[in-house]
Amino acid sequence: MSARSPRVIVALDLAPDAALALAARLSPRACRLKVGKELFTAAGPALVEKLAARGFDVFLDLKFHDIPNTVAGACRAAAALGVWMLNVHALGGRAMLEAARDAVAAARDRRPLLVAVTVLTSLADDDLRAVGVAGPVPDAVVRLAGLAQASGLDGVVCSAQEAPLLRRQCGERFLLVTPGIRLPENARDDQRRVTTPAAAVAAGADYLVIGRPVTQAADPAAVLDIINRDIGSGGSGI
Repeated sequence: MSARSPRVIVALDLAPDAALALAARLSPRACRLKVGKELFTAAGPALVEKLAARGFDVFLDLKFHDIPNTVAGACRAAAALGVWMLNVHALGGRAMLEAARDAVAAARDRRPLLVAVTVLTSLADDDLRAVGVAGPVPDAVVRLAGLAQASGLDGVVCSAQEAPLLRRQCGERFLLVTPGIRLPENARDDQRRVTTPAAAVAAGADYLVIGRPVTQAADPAAVLDIINRDIGSGGSGI
């Protein structure tokens, strides 16, 4: 798979004013932006529209997980905002995944990419056992990614540690979006399955979700430039 440009998705896990201020320091040519639950709850759709108006591709990271009809309605609303990518939880099951797929397929303009969350990067084997999921994390990720692919989704969100397994199972066209990316000098924070940008790309990741290493940097644009050079970001993009 050819490199996508840009491959870095900066996670705007910030207050609305801080998120907009950070976006003003970054270029749509250097990154895409992720709007998650905290920011979306605080600022709503208007902030997504402001970021899109500045030329950014927006990944709406709300991890929809509900009955199929409700998730389909949420996906239609997200597509109407003009987001570039959105996600759902693979644990919602095949009927929910297919309802989400059909909802985004009906988008009037550009159809957003639809990916499924497999296992959160904050979870390890013992966490899965505690909620009744049998087997180690990689086995669960492989099962859920297979379900997402069979349901017609574009890809999954997974740890870079599972990316080689999924690349072999799902092929080159299935998108792998990897959070839990840290620079060598950064702390793990609340992530348990983490890796560096270059290692994630080498493992098969298409897109890298990077938050605190960029958003908490004194010069976010300079850090982003280092990351992009390190991973060789380029190409036509999606």
